[in-house]
Amino acid sequence: MGYGNKTLKECTVLLCVATILLLAESRRVKQPRCPASCTCTKDNALCENIRSVPHSFPPDVFSLSFLKSGFTQITGGSFLHSPALHLLLFTANTFDSIDEDAFLGLPHLEYLFIENNKIASISQYAFRGLKAVIHLSLAYNNLGTLPKDVFKGMDALVKVDLKGNNLECDCKLKWLVEWMHTTNAMVDQIPCSGPSLFQGKLINDLVPGSFDCITAEFASYQPLMFESISVESFTFGMDKFVVFAQPFTGTCSFLEWDHVETVFRTYDSIQSTSTVVCKPMVIDNQLFIFVAQLFGGSHIYKRDISANKFIKIQDIDILKIRKPNDIETFLIDGESFFVIADSSKAGYTTVYKWNGNGFYSHQSLHLWYRDTDVEYLEISGKPHLILASSSQRPVVYQWSKSLKQFDRRTDIPEMEDVFAVKHFKVKSELFICLTRFIGDSKVMRWDGAMFKEVQTMPSRGSMVFQPVSIGNWQYAILGSDYSLTQVYQWDLKRGQFVHFQDLNIQAPRAFSLVSIDNREFLLASSFRGKTQIYEHIMIDLSNN
Repeated sequence: MGYGNKTLKECTVLLCVATILLLAESRRVKQPRCPASCTCTKDNALCENIRSVPHSFPPDVFSLSFLKSGFTQITGGSFLHSPALHLLLFTANTFDSIDEDAFLGLPHLEYLFIENNKIASISQYAFRGLKAVIHLSLAYNNLGTLPKDVFKGMDALVKVDLKGNNLECDCKLKWLVEWMHTTNAMVDQIPCSGPSLFQGKLINDLVPGSFDCITAEFASYQPLMFESISVESFTFGMDKFVVFAQPFTGTCSFLEWDHVETVFRTYDSIQSTSTVVCKPMVIDNQLFIFVAQLFGGSHIYKRDISANKFIKIQDIDILKIRKPNDIETFLIDGESFFVIADSSKAGYTTVYKWNGNGFYSHQSLHLWYRDTDVEYLEISGKPHLILASSSQRPVVYQWSKSLKQFDRRTDIPEMEDVFAVKHFKVKSELFICLTRFIGDSKVMRWDGAMFKEVQTMPSRGSMVFQPVSIGNWQYAILGSDYSLTQVYQWDLKRGQFVHFQDLNIQAPRAFSLVSIDNREFLLASSFRGKTQIYEHIMIDLSNN
């Protein structure tokens, strides 16, 4: 029995030893060998003319180089099986992109040279995890830009080489300028390939303030399921409102801002007939609405706060106002006026004045001219009206202080068939936008004696050419019944409008701006489709 136990124990020991030896041999045999097409020494490997990145190298390889290889990209996790690398070099290869996490799993890598390749794009997270890299070279590639924060987490960097690329010093590269002013790494001098503003300048000499990266756009915010021909925004009390004239339903539709749901919601309405204009005016904390109708006469309504509704207080003289087309309100020397442009053959464009109890006819400007639009503005500090007409050139009237009425001053030459006139200012200079349905709409500037042409805009079915000012941004919106509505932005250097954006609105007739809760909304009436509300949003191009 004792002899048997002894023999059994000896066999067990021999089996354990054999197992250990077999495992050791197995591990020794399975250790990665130098890949084909690569040359390896004790701690270095050189791969030349290979078609893909090998996934394993001997464990003692300290540096790895790729030369004249044919792979097209460095994919994520390409070096997970080579954690001992301290140096990695790519030169004269054909790959053109580097994916995210391409160098993941290299905690000891200190030198990364990616030079003289054809790299055109790098993932924002290509270098993620490379916390030990002290020298990074991307020299002599085809890089036009670098993704924002591509060097994030590489806090050990001492040297970055970007020379030999065609870097565009635009807003997409603003982050690099900011990074260069905060990093301890030395960055070689890099010339800008563009844009023209920075052509030939060194990126190293730029500062974050060199870039103007804030732009904007009108983004669709809220469609309204009705057609409209005019829109006005106004403040009454502490609240903001908008009112749309709906000719087919004969309605003035009032909307208010819902601060909780952040949308415009129904507030009230005035029922009328063939409504073309609903013009608000606040006088001594009283809200009046001038409702212009094609049929059945035009009327004046007042908001009854106690009854919480609109009540009709006055009819507008039907003998003078037969076919109203536009209404403007204004103040002169503290007195309240409104003027109605009449487009009938027998009507009078007429100025009305508030007398404390109602509005009475103050002055008829002329008859028989079929006026389509009236614009109130100040020229050299004096009140003026400009009347647009289908039968004559736009006429300029000036307010006479002594007579307390408007006198004809001049007309605007060579501008027949103008449908509407709107004005705006850039700094202290006065400009007008003149709308033509077919032909050329125009921008003109007041030179101290007359309006002179600044710019011509081709018009294709245009009924509105509306200037809109938002902060330091000056826009002009040219509507079209046959194509997209074009938004233009004023270029201070050129002294003209440049194309900014297209809006898809069917048959636009009016635009109005309303500011609510530090937000800017553009309301667009549509004669043959959904009325639209757009939000003016700011965009930082350096974040793209």
